[in-house]
Amino acid sequence: MKFILVAVLLLAIFGFFRKKKKKEEEAPGIVPDHMHDLLAQHVDFYAKLAPEAQAQFRARVQHFLATTRISPVDGVEITELDRLYVGASAIIPIFSFSDWAYNNLDEVLLYPGTFTKDFDTEHADKNVLGMVGDGAMHRMMILSQPALRAGFEQHGAGNTGIHEFVHLLDKADGATDGVPEYMLPADLATPWIKYMHQEIRQIREHHSDLNPYAGTNEAEFFAVLSEYFFQKPQLLKDHHPELFRILEATYKQQPLGED
Repeated sequence: MKFILVAVLLLAIFGFFRKKKKKEEEAPGIVPDHMHDLLAQHVDFYAKLAPEAQAQFRARVQHFLATTRISPVDGVEITELDRLYVGASAIIPIFSFSDWAYNNLDEVLLYPGTFTKDFDTEHADKNVLGMVGDGAMHRMMILSQPALRAGFEQHGAGNTGIHEFVHLLDKADGATDGVPEYMLPADLATPWIKYMHQEIRQIREHHSDLNPYAGTNEAEFFAVLSEYFFQKPQLLKDHHPELFRILEATYKQQPLGED
């Protein structure tokens, strides 16, 4: 019985991130040359890639956009660049996993600003920038359009789009717990959990230089640290070298180049 359960779980994982996603939908196309110009100008991750890798990145973004709806909410006007920001947010964390795609996502909703956990855009306490849907919003992601744009245009340590797609990766093993079992090398799981809990404690005691939101729980810690890894890798390496090295192995990427 145990063998059968393991086999079923492995099949589920394969379906979760397999390369060939559902049939491509009719989505507005982006001329490849134009896509290159926009990505090179607005997405630092893409601009640093070699030409061959840039071509692979464009192809994967195009496939994502052809298989995932990007929909406006409350009068939002979605630009070509917005669509590319969503696509780039999706592909950056999985770029070194060439056979992965988000088969657990059908649609990304762009809101005009922040919202509540109940998706209310009018409530005084609205402070959510992004969320992976659950329940009735299953297979959806919700992003604040201004926050999505700011992640790529302000060149800071935060990137809401990447943050939310990292939550999807974390969720792949069935638990959104900050331990992405299908990415994290087995021999690094124990040290990752150790460092994670140590740093969360430091954050909660106000003894850390990391974004305090990383201290919310383990899932948010992983997502916030991933933002640092892709947005400000040198800063993360200088201040938290152990965490940086584990994320290098997890994402199979070297954002600072080879040592």
